[in-house]
Amino acid sequence: MSQTGGIEAVVFDIGRVLVHWDMRALFRQLIADPAELDWFCSTVVTEQWHYQHDAGRPLAEMVAERKAQFPACAALIDAYATRFNETIPGPIEGTVALVEALHARGVPLFAITNFGADLWQGFRPTLPVLARFRDIVVSGVERVAKPDPAIYALAERRFGHSGPALLFIDDNAANIAAAQAAGWHGHLFTAPALLAQDLAGRGLL
Repeated sequence: MSQTGGIEAVVFDIGRVLVHWDMRALFRQLIADPAELDWFCSTVVTEQWHYQHDAGRPLAEMVAERKAQFPACAALIDAYATRFNETIPGPIEGTVALVEALHARGVPLFAITNFGADLWQGFRPTLPVLARFRDIVVSGVERVAKPDPAIYALAERRFGHSGPALLFIDDNAANIAAAQAAGWHGHLFTAPALLAQDLAGRGLL
């Protein structure tokens, strides 16, 4: 067993690990009334609805359907599609620094993200640290999303490493559990400082 416990590469999630993500960051700019904002984000443009795009459903189809269901909210639903990057206020600096530190040590880096294919095209150029990753599996492109076991099998083939050689970092416990069921190592992300401790303890930093 190596100093790193057999880990050969580190795989990051992106949303809420590398970047902040909050639908309200956009819609609180457009909806002044707190009660209306709560209703809109829990009923119209919800994370559960958004997940359909992560899983591969075309954005235009989703938006048209939602606007038909909530015609009074049409302009706000359009904003979800055209101003999505405003739901991502910025990077989580402490995690970005850890990516740079791992890269400097020559640790192979990869990512798996639940992200819609259409929205990914507009987002990726906004985050320079993504250039550190040798490959990124994007759920919307592959039409399979975490925690489906198929996305982990796909990632192993793409990344060229077996599950026991991979450490996966994600903020969602179900996604970590699915990775561990596939034989991967897992870190449930809550804070950059705790991740740094874990990486150091595994001999990766």
